[in-house]
Amino acid sequence: MPPILPMRHAHRHRHIVCRVTVTCMTGTPGPKDLVRRGYDAVSHRYRRDADSDVGERRAWIARLVAQLPPGASVLDLGCGCGIPVSRDLAAAGLSVTGVDLSDVQIGRAREFVPSARFLRADASDVDFPPDTFDAVVCLYMLIHLPLDEQPPVLAKVASWLLPGGRFVATTGHRAWTGTEENWLGGGAPMWWSHGDAATYREWLANAGFTLDAEEFVPEGDGGHTLFWCRRR
Repeated sequence: MPPILPMRHAHRHRHIVCRVTVTCMTGTPGPKDLVRRGYDAVSHRYRRDADSDVGERRAWIARLVAQLPPGASVLDLGCGCGIPVSRDLAAAGLSVTGVDLSDVQIGRAREFVPSARFLRADASDVDFPPDTFDAVVCLYMLIHLPLDEQPPVLAKVASWLLPGGRFVATTGHRAWTGTEENWLGGGAPMWWSHGDAATYREWLANAGFTLDAEEFVPEGDGGHTLFWCRRR
């Protein structure tokens, strides 16, 4: 039986109960093991400190906060080291839970955002009770999951949200699966897998979301799609 971890948020006067499935990996590393090891290796290169330049992400979070009630409960799924999403959400007085696959990232998040609660867990395995969160933020995490795991994760996210709850996520814009060796010069490979924007629109609708807005986020020769959704 997976462990059940109670998480208290005093200003909401309730518990958030999280179920985490712990698995042991042996043999050849799978894609998600590459992702975990990759972020362990490059965490300090990816975000050097709490003052790292994070560009447009802070504007996205400010936009989300303006749509939420005071003291709202928010999940940062794929929180990394907590900068800027968890930090800015907590600074706005919200109750923040962060989840990430990397031990190093979670350790740094706990240091940078001590008022939030952080879990080292696989997004495909972690679980929360229905109607737990007012919003879920998922930036640049889905694209590190195998394609067949992404629709079930979206369905779980919808169940965790209160009716009308907000979901902000970045996805692929064009379909691609691949690995980059020595990512960011950290000495470890990184792995990605994503569908195109049309695929994610379909998956989000099937999961129970209403799409409010969609934006293209350029990066290098390509880019990502930013979705703003609500749980139906």
